Amino acid sequence: MDNFISVFDSGVGGISVLREMVRLMPNEDFLYYGDSKNAPYGTKTTEEVRTLTIEHTKSFLKRGAKACAIACNTATSAAVRVLRQMYPEVPLVGIEPALKPAVEKYPTGRVLVLATPMTVREEKFHKLLNRFGGDADVIPLGAPGLMEFVERGELDSQKLRKFLTELLAVYRVGGSHQVDAAVLGCTHYPFVADVISEVLGEEVEIFDGSYGTAKELKRRLDVAGLSNPPEHKGSVTFENSAPTKERMALCEKLMTS
Repeated sequence: MDNFISVFDSGVGGISVLREMVRLMPNEDFLYYGDSKNAPYGTKTTEEVRTLTIEHTKSFLKRGAKACAIACNTATSAAVRVLRQMYPEVPLVGIEPALKPAVEKYPTGRVLVLATPMTVREEKFHKLLNRFGGDADVIPLGAPGLMEFVERGELDSQKLRKFLTELLAVYRVGGSHQVDAAVLGCTHYPFVADVISEVLGEEVEIFDGSYGTAKELKRRLDVAGLSNPPEHKGSVTFENSAPTKERMALCEKLMTS
């Protein structure tokens, strides 16, 4: 495999970003790599996540990747700046919580940011908050344990509903801290967005940054002159550091869900 785009995540969550990339660039070849063996990243130290992300990115480039997407908020926070310094010639994108569009829509509203514990404590998120938070009441909420539901393929269970109901009780419609919008700050979360919306209430608008990341990758490829011709039929290959039969089947399921 050569001349491909690597899409990297700590597990299966980044498939939410991959889906948008394939829709926008059906002529590209994608390698999706999930590091489920070392998941979850969100509870590791910044140094651990940075080391893992750099090691995997080096491997993709050695194998012939022409561009890299870090489809994991936690890994982006820990490593994307360093990687861009290491490989300035490579189109390389990360993902960040879609705070900007949420605050633009609700400039004086209450905006919940659901993310992993590491994402909400990282400097990158606080810079994002300082840049785009404006006059909105932005509430960062670490959600340890939520991505594991997605990793298990548990997308609509009673356990998941109980978990989210307890986590979001005060932020739902009618709660003591009812919010106007919820930003999904982890690429796993779009797969349970319907349940999140149901728990919070339909009046709460959900924001996801996957499309923005896909659009930025396409822009960088075009600028670098690396985009495949429109007539090229693209492909998607899945790999995982813990490639159980069930996990690989889940990748295919999430890709088409």
